[in-house]
Amino acid sequence: MNSNLFFLALCQGLFLTNNVTFIAINGLVGLSLAPVGWMATLPVMGYVVGGALSTGLVAKSQAKWGRRVSFQLGLLVGLLSAILCAYAAHTHNFELLVMATMVAGYYSANGQLYRFAAAELAEASFKEKAVSWVMAGGLIGAIVGPNLASQSKGWFETPFMGAYVALTAVAVLGMVLMHFVKFPPLVEKVSGSSEGRPLREIMKQPVFIVSAAAAALSFGVMNLLMAATPLAMQVCGYPFSDAALVLEWHVIGMFAPGFFTGHLIKKFGVLQIMAVGVLLNFVCIGIALSGTDLHQFVLALFILGVGWNFVFTGSTTLAMTAWRPEEKDRGQAAINFCVFATMAITSFASGALVTTQGWTWLNYGSVVPVALTGIALMWLVWVRKNQTAA
Repeated sequence: MNSNLFFLALCQGLFLTNNVTFIAINGLVGLSLAPVGWMATLPVMGYVVGGALSTGLVAKSQAKWGRRVSFQLGLLVGLLSAILCAYAAHTHNFELLVMATMVAGYYSANGQLYRFAAAELAEASFKEKAVSWVMAGGLIGAIVGPNLASQSKGWFETPFMGAYVALTAVAVLGMVLMHFVKFPPLVEKVSGSSEGRPLREIMKQPVFIVSAAAAALSFGVMNLLMAATPLAMQVCGYPFSDAALVLEWHVIGMFAPGFFTGHLIKKFGVLQIMAVGVLLNFVCIGIALSGTDLHQFVLALFILGVGWNFVFTGSTTLAMTAWRPEEKDRGQAAINFCVFATMAITSFASGALVTTQGWTWLNYGSVVPVALTGIALMWLVWVRKNQTAA
């Protein structure tokens, strides 16, 4: 851990503070403003759709101006979008809220690259741990996000408007901290130098296919259950403070393992740790289906977070073997597009399923992406065995 990784980990924590607060309140604000109940999570969906649409733009800005300028631009957009969300809540404008969260997706597309940037701030032999440590910075979001949403929701007469206002301060603090991160200088491209392989060729590699599938599906199932939790708990009669507690423990599960996931990957292998993450996702679903007591919500979402950490950290480590340095911007953008596209589908599906079919059927539906992740891992093991035998 060096000072650059330390400040980037803090920025990761503030990024997750924004994300967790959005997850905690956007569905509830959407439910209060939407014309019909199944549209409640459209503001959540707007955030990830905006992220998906921004991946190409962010890749170009990173290539042109470098990490720091692009990240600072993302934080500025995060600040402006939080102001727009607050105004939308104040004026009870559902369409404006959805649009504001789509704009905020540009910040999310930038923040999703913090983990890749971490590997560039450390020695090559330390990259797995660097990724893991920066992701562990998300613990700040685990603690601050739910509590920020809970404490600020009553600042103004309009419920949750205060939470959006508080996020403007989070964005400003992120801009200050990002100033202290010294990224490697942007390498000027020499005329006629190789730009690497075409993106299609990079994406055809089995290691890319599996890392992209694992990243997207792990985020998808996590988002499917997490985005629906505040709505499901409201239906079960729990106060918002209980939903905030569940989300807090969920995000702790997502990022606390960051202190040792990198070590586990180096010791046991990336595919083995990802497989453990898949098994933990199945355990989460089993607990969620066993009942709707508060402790079952807490335990299921905590285990879901740990499972996500193992799969997502592993997929990030795996992905970095799929491209050369000159190909990284395109490769990272493609991975993040897959993640955001899957999250967009699950954000909409979570609201539609939990309001029409209930919590139980939502969990049954989440078995599919978990199983597909496991199949993808087994396929990569089979491909590597055949390559070794040949």
